[in-house]
Amino acid sequence: MEETVTQKPKWIRVKLPTGKNYRELRNLVDKYKLNTICQSGSCPNMGECWGEGTATFMILGNICTRSCGFCGVKTGKPMDVNWDEPEKVARSIKLMKIKHAVLTSVDRDDLKDMGSILWAETVNAVRRISPGTTMETLIPDFQGLTKHIDRLVEVSPEVISHNMETVKRLTREVRIQAKYERSLEVLRYLKEAGQNRTKTGVMLGLGETKDEVFQTIEDIRNANVDVITLGQYLQPTKKHLPVQRFVSPEEFDEYGDFARNLGFRHVESSPLVRSSYHAEKHIH
Repeated sequence: MEETVTQKPKWIRVKLPTGKNYRELRNLVDKYKLNTICQSGSCPNMGECWGEGTATFMILGNICTRSCGFCGVKTGKPMDVNWDEPEKVARSIKLMKIKHAVLTSVDRDDLKDMGSILWAETVNAVRRISPGTTMETLIPDFQGLTKHIDRLVEVSPEVISHNMETVKRLTREVRIQAKYERSLEVLRYLKEAGQNRTKTGVMLGLGETKDEVFQTIEDIRNANVDVITLGQYLQPTKKHLPVQRFVSPEEFDEYGDFARNLGFRHVESSPLVRSSYHAEKHIH
């Protein structure tokens, strides 16, 4: 890989979160020790999303069975499944008055059902306890096994997303235990199985070429995906993959226009975009 870039350009900097909604949510999260990935992932858009009534929750613990080179979540032997978690997450969502919840999880390749049963139970618990909340579920690939994916389709959250993360050539290095084609297949299958809205996200700045980005966007559209997000990769710690370059806002615009012309229902493409950015807009 070429030499890495460390100096962040000015377009990567964000304003500190402010606003009444944000402050109220922050207090609730601290008071009840609620677990949002917005905080644990130090997301740059936390203030804006919380201000809009959107937050992201991670289920199935915080230790992952995979060791992706870009992700700040710990790798190792996960804890036992906490079957009270669906209820706890749903109560947190109600307490925080979340209008649109994004649910995500670590990979649980150690479990027979790969966590899919708890996934479905969490969606059902949110429906029961906070019926006014819409949901996006950002799922792992479940090793491509359709019986696990079906459990999510059956509870039909408004959006099911699965992130491609990067271009084909870099997949092995960036998402060590994942496969490019398998992720595309998961997205394709979700649509075939009757899921109304599907979504994926791609990070740029890991060493991909422009042609590879265009090809990836095309592959995703060919899998009938409705929503795509493209954002800048930022290195979580020194141990993670370095940033190869900071992609300019103009280049992001180019990719965004290309995606819109291919017929995606919704496109988010700019440096600070994360997969759950403006998530509440992706359900319409």
